[in-house]
Amino acid sequence: YQRRVRGGTPIPLWANADFTELVCIGSIEELEKLSGVRVTDLHRENVDHITIPSKVPGNPPLKRVEEVFDCWFESGSMPYAQLHYPFENKELFEQSFPADFIAEGIDQTRGWFYTLLVLSTALFNKPAFKNLIVNGLVLASDGKKMSKRLKNYPDPQKVVDSYGADALRLYLVNSPVVRAENLRFQEQGVKDVIKDLFLPWFNAYRFFIENARRLDQEGLPAFKPDVSLALKSENIMDKWILAATQSLVKFVRTEMSAYRLYTVLPRLVKFIEQLTNWYVRFNRKRLKGEFTPEDRLAALNTLFEVLFTTIRTMSPFTPFFTEYVYQNLKKVIHEDQRAESVHFLDFPAPREEILNERIEEAVMRMQSVIELGRAARDRAKKPLKYPLKHVTVVHEDPQFIADLSSLKSYILEELNVREMLVAQDKESLVSLKVEPDNEKLGKRLKKDAGKVNQALKQLTTEQIKSFQAKGEIEIAGYVLNSTELRVINEYKGDKSKNEAASDDIVLIVLNLEVDEELINEGYGRVVINRVQKLRKSLHLLVSDPIDVYYEISSKKNKDKCEAFLKSQRKVVESALKVPFLPLSYRPLYFSPIGSSLEELEDAGFALTFYITKSSHLSYNLASLSKRFSESEAIEIQAALFALDYQRLKNESQGGQKIKYTINSKVVELTAGQDFYWSVGDRYLAENS
Repeated sequence: YQRRVRGGTPIPLWANADFTELVCIGSIEELEKLSGVRVTDLHRENVDHITIPSKVPGNPPLKRVEEVFDCWFESGSMPYAQLHYPFENKELFEQSFPADFIAEGIDQTRGWFYTLLVLSTALFNKPAFKNLIVNGLVLASDGKKMSKRLKNYPDPQKVVDSYGADALRLYLVNSPVVRAENLRFQEQGVKDVIKDLFLPWFNAYRFFIENARRLDQEGLPAFKPDVSLALKSENIMDKWILAATQSLVKFVRTEMSAYRLYTVLPRLVKFIEQLTNWYVRFNRKRLKGEFTPEDRLAALNTLFEVLFTTIRTMSPFTPFFTEYVYQNLKKVIHEDQRAESVHFLDFPAPREEILNERIEEAVMRMQSVIELGRAARDRAKKPLKYPLKHVTVVHEDPQFIADLSSLKSYILEELNVREMLVAQDKESLVSLKVEPDNEKLGKRLKKDAGKVNQALKQLTTEQIKSFQAKGEIEIAGYVLNSTELRVINEYKGDKSKNEAASDDIVLIVLNLEVDEELINEGYGRVVINRVQKLRKSLHLLVSDPIDVYYEISSKKNKDKCEAFLKSQRKVVESALKVPFLPLSYRPLYFSPIGSSLEELEDAGFALTFYITKSSHLSYNLASLSKRFSESEAIEIQAALFALDYQRLKNESQGGQKIKYTINSKVVELTAGQDFYWSVGDRYLAENS
């Protein structure tokens, strides 16, 4: 701890030339008492000239030694020096020592950490801190130290300007650097935080705002949060996401209490994925109000409670984004409960009455089945847009089957299958085998890895079940555990008609046989998707009044196409929420705002879609031609087209008749006979 340099804290030792007489000074008062000199500044230029008379008569006075303390000694004295202990603040020091935590870089192992520990051990026989957070070094992407000369790193200010401070903060918090390891900084990593976390999180928030505002647009009372409506909801997905939110709060509190910063982001990313890809997507119709008003408010209040709890939980990690969201959400919060900033609110405590591990487990099982079903479809090259007859879930546990049965509707919709079957006789459909993690076993077993792999192939079903139950098994003299071995459920049934997928827990089997009805239903989903894309490209909102027309654009397979359209028109209309009409029904003044020629590759035919602003009147030309000449019929249509539709409807006789004077001639038209209030009405009347 000592050096011979000009700067630094003087070591308070006064000695004679041969060090046979030595005095250690403990305070300014003691130095004044022994030397007769009072000092207030303890730098060496103010004390080096001070001498202390020797206690041995005739000996020269004692002089201060030349050495000064190493600066790390001063840093290690920080807990005491900052409070001027023991001369002042004794009680305050004893209350706050040792510190709850300290944080510094890995390079301080031989510096600050060491001197803190040495001095506190010498003085109090205990460390100066309860917890220590050590960060590694942030290096350039090439593994070298960041260098202004080499310019081997992006400008930090540009990174913040491009992606935001929150994204950079989370990137670093989730990196090896918070585990005392070095980080090769990659700008792409910061960008990925935006893509994987902030965009989905923002989209969930934006979707809530859009649907809360829709209440006002529909003339309903404005949204006011009422958590009791969320808690009273019987919807299992509401209960699940509320429970998952409280699990997140509990997890963050636990991990932060243990100073494990690096575990928070992976859990948050997973939670946001659950919120956006599962809860919001499964409940879009409820949130938009397509069911009962009570169900709509339950869903909206559930989503509000989840967002509000999440931003409070994550505010220490993402202070700017959470503040942005809070400033908007607080507008609907009662004034008594508002704060100026999210950072002025208490950190949430987990609500035990909302936590529900059973529902979380049930939904997790449902998600496993859905993800396995998607994987099976991918392997079989059966896109989700084409429906299938059934999926079979194979599992021996009645509770597992009961969990899936309670969530059956979601499984059917997500996998686009008509029926879910269950099979508990696992052995008739499944054979068990064990797959090793060759990388792990190779490192541990070296040349014996091959011998162990051969032995694994000889395991019986009973041995594999025993391994599943115990979590370990002895093979060729080695004890292997579940981190090194994976149990595979292999389907033994007819693979020409079925596609199976499994994980360590469950096996699912998709039936791949299709009939004409299923094929047409699949084409219907394709049509819905293509029209929605056209609508989106034209920047149209769902609420915009439009009509959609179609035209068969290929002579090939025309009969097949017409049969498909006849069977799926109502389904398409229900999904689009607008009329879906043959082009032959287009009005006289037909002016599309967008069109798209779409080939239905698997079907072997093509359709052209046209989108127009919703037309007002549609005419029965056969009826008009009986009463008027061709020129008069055209003149009537042109004159009525120029009138305000809503006013025309209001002035009609209960929507039954239109009276209008054209060229001094009174024209009376009857609804359902001469005209229809919309093209859709006309189509329904003529094709019912």
